[in-house]
Amino acid sequence: MRLRSGAFACSCLLVEALGVALFLRGFFPVPVRSLPRREARGDAPAEPAPPGPGMVSNWTNIPLPVFKKVVIVLIDALRDDFVFGSRGKQFMPYTTEIVEKGTSYSFIAEAKPPTVTMPRIKALMTGCIPGFIDVIVNLNSPVLLDDNLIRQAKTAGKRIIFYGDDTWVKLFPKHFVEYDGTTSFFVSDFTEVDDNVTRHLDRVLKREDWDLLILHYLGLDHIGHVTGPNSPLVGPKLREMDNILKKIHLSLLSKEGGTSLPSLLVVCGDHGMSETGNHGGSSEGEVHTPLLFISSAFEKRSGPVTKPELVQQTDLASTLAVGLGLPISRNSVGSLILPVFGSKTMREQLRFLHLNGFQLSKLLQENTPAYEKDPGYEHFKIAEKSHGNWIKLYLEGNDSEILLNLGKKVLKQYVEALKTLSSSLSKQVAQYDMYSMMMGTVIIMEVLLLLLLSIPKALSNQAEFEVPLSPPLYSLLFYLTFLMLCAVHVIVCTSAESLCYFCSMSWLTAVGVMMLISALMCGIFSAVAKIFENSRLPLKNPVVSTFSWSEINVLILAGTAGHVLSLGASSFIEEEHQTWYFLINTLCLAVCQELCRNYFFLEECNPRHNTPVKQNFDSIRVTSQYKNIDISAADSLKLGKDTSEFVKGSHKWISLASPWVILICCRLLRSLNQTGVQWAHRPDFGHWLTSSEHESELSFLAAISLLMIFFLVQRKCSLVSKIAMALGLLGVYSYRAAIGNVIFPWQHDSKDISKGITEARFVYVFVLGIVFTGTKDLLKSQVVSPDTSMKSTGLWEVYSGLVLLAALLFRPHNLPVLVFCLLIQTVMTNYIWRPLKFDAAQISVMHYWFGQAFFFFQGNSNGIATVDVSAGFVGLESYMEIPAIFLTAFAAYAGPLLWAIHLLCYLSSELGRNSAAVGHGCFCYALMRSIPVAIYIVLVTGLRYHLFIWSVFSPKLLYEGVHVFITAAICLFFTAMDQNRSHNVQD
Repeated sequence: MRLRSGAFACSCLLVEALGVALFLRGFFPVPVRSLPRREARGDAPAEPAPPGPGMVSNWTNIPLPVFKKVVIVLIDALRDDFVFGSRGKQFMPYTTEIVEKGTSYSFIAEAKPPTVTMPRIKALMTGCIPGFIDVIVNLNSPVLLDDNLIRQAKTAGKRIIFYGDDTWVKLFPKHFVEYDGTTSFFVSDFTEVDDNVTRHLDRVLKREDWDLLILHYLGLDHIGHVTGPNSPLVGPKLREMDNILKKIHLSLLSKEGGTSLPSLLVVCGDHGMSETGNHGGSSEGEVHTPLLFISSAFEKRSGPVTKPELVQQTDLASTLAVGLGLPISRNSVGSLILPVFGSKTMREQLRFLHLNGFQLSKLLQENTPAYEKDPGYEHFKIAEKSHGNWIKLYLEGNDSEILLNLGKKVLKQYVEALKTLSSSLSKQVAQYDMYSMMMGTVIIMEVLLLLLLSIPKALSNQAEFEVPLSPPLYSLLFYLTFLMLCAVHVIVCTSAESLCYFCSMSWLTAVGVMMLISALMCGIFSAVAKIFENSRLPLKNPVVSTFSWSEINVLILAGTAGHVLSLGASSFIEEEHQTWYFLINTLCLAVCQELCRNYFFLEECNPRHNTPVKQNFDSIRVTSQYKNIDISAADSLKLGKDTSEFVKGSHKWISLASPWVILICCRLLRSLNQTGVQWAHRPDFGHWLTSSEHESELSFLAAISLLMIFFLVQRKCSLVSKIAMALGLLGVYSYRAAIGNVIFPWQHDSKDISKGITEARFVYVFVLGIVFTGTKDLLKSQVVSPDTSMKSTGLWEVYSGLVLLAALLFRPHNLPVLVFCLLIQTVMTNYIWRPLKFDAAQISVMHYWFGQAFFFFQGNSNGIATVDVSAGFVGLESYMEIPAIFLTAFAAYAGPLLWAIHLLCYLSSELGRNSAAVGHGCFCYALMRSIPVAIYIVLVTGLRYHLFIWSVFSPKLLYEGVHVFITAAICLFFTAMDQNRSHNVQD
């Protein structure tokens, strides 16, 4: 079977996507888990046995509750400086007064990455550190099966009421006696999502038929996503939350009295927010949240205000469990926050700490073979022994100073042991599924080797492969490899102590994967054998390759290798944008040198050396007869004369200036959005534009940008598409004005009631219309009658529709990114690629590099926090999973996507190119994506125990995985558009 290079590359990339999916499933593991145990609620460990014969402690049950009612107010994306900083004093006066002078304890709770809602709820309620893959399932929260506080409370007969984010309802179905969930993903809603919670308060606070009340407010998080933490909307929202806390606190106090137990009000955040308003990463603003315990059981604070102590977010689960008289969740790695129980007797405090230490040591035993050598376990045993001595003195009736001092010493020993145990368990946050990881890695590396070995044929003029299907199926190597893999599979799956995903697959699926690996192995050996065979035989009809070692090719090779090697360092991953900025700047300088050589050096050479240059300009003239390209009539006349006249004309100087124009554009884009980690906090032009004082400047820039987009896109569109594009861009501005990002000159203070939904849907209609028009032309050119001009027009209209969609989803201050993207593409098409006649492989790599650079120009990084979630809800009245995921992914990867589609448009419109040019482009794109992902997967496997594996390497791995899937979809589109042409010209 013969395959074109594009179809071959697309097939390889689809297989690689399978390997990446298998690797990701094995790499993002299951957190430490306690072995299933059937324990009655009263089967708590007894107090440590006092030394000596005949002395036994009489306290064997779980302690009684410390608090009668507990109210948890979780304010989504509440940063610690919103409460403890200057904004807390300004906008949350009641809470600040309680923190500084009231009966409260204040802490800063540190959340572990990923700082997104669903994993953080799991951490708060289970005390364990959720797996990083929870970022993906965050959009569709499954039922929480781990032991958790909510389940323990329900089992104990506690009545639980919940209002707020419906993620809780999905995690804990049938656990609440009353609930009202609101969707957390419709980020354009700032008020109703909170009003829906507050409207229940007056009625619930008057009732006595509940023990645990949970309120999850989302408005602050939504404001952060849309307008950022410095928005003027943040202050009023904090004031609203302060009034709610005041109402709850006063209501709880009014019902206390007599001999009843006190109530407890807990105020916390699930995560914070970055300086751009997003979250998911590991910056200080994202991981530090306030944690307040407010109760009449505490003593009033006195003295100077001190900085709150840092605790772990996982500590809340064990603290609340003890406060409610419940067993601590078996999988909890949190330690007790002791000040909350400071009013209890010494024996009770020691009992609480012993229960926590026993649970942590048990979890350590079940997850660590050499647990006895763990420092935390050793410290716990020492504290337990000291605790037994204290009990002996206590039971003997000793109430002297010795008993008190010994009790304080034991408390200190327990606290140190708990922190060490918790730290040890947190480091063992996961168990990697190495078998699934290795199988995925083998597939990925085989695909990469196959692509590398296929480069000579893939980039030849024919660009076709003879893929023998029968020999691998009948070769001895295939069966030996397959039998070996089957034997390994049986051994691993029958001896593995932990659950392996690949082993849990059906045998039919597993056999299919192993046959695929065996076939790829045979293909690699066959390719190697053919290379050796061809090297020994005289070449009768040598395969002509377009590849040559020019400066551009050396730069491409060195740049690719340098970027891949940089992925082994966490700092280079955090600041990867700097690598791409350097590469495209260097590329522009190399192109400038190439232009100077062509325009100046060739003029002084023998006239026969000018022949290729003349051919280049003749091809431009021929192409312009078939396609409406940006060459003026005057230039066309000059092309018809002689080459020397044209070179001396204006086109020459515009071409020479074009690399410098591109460099200027890139420098302006760098100042628009600060990204990465080290300098992300520094102010940039984007922050200046989005501040409330510069709304007029932002509006003006957005209007100019939309006009420029129309001017740059409409030149190749049909009349109908031009009209649709103009109306669509007008709708984009209207949408941004409706939601308050920009203003109309004649409507400064108007309040729109549509929230932009109508305007956004108006734009979607035109996007679909333009894409449909382009798709119709493509189908005609591919199916009805082959027509290159119609195909080129159809591709450009599809591209134009995607540009309009990007304009709608981009925030207003990012519209210049889209303008410069189109401008650079236009300049490079007309003044660099066509005059210099780069081959399809070189142009493809250039497109890939610029696509990567524009990914970061948008403000993206390798951290989850920079994903603009609000883009997924433009024009949606309620949360719809599939459209939201598609829109969010498109907005994040708009740069690489638009450059890839532009490559297809360019290669398809160049009539003077080899008919295999599109296939060359597809192959190069697949190769450029396969090299970094394959090497990075090997690196991340070796660095899986690195200190920054979860905060740096894992988010990057997710980005790489998603990019592979997107590139596979792009290559499918390339393959569908790749068809033979009647003429066959040298590329």
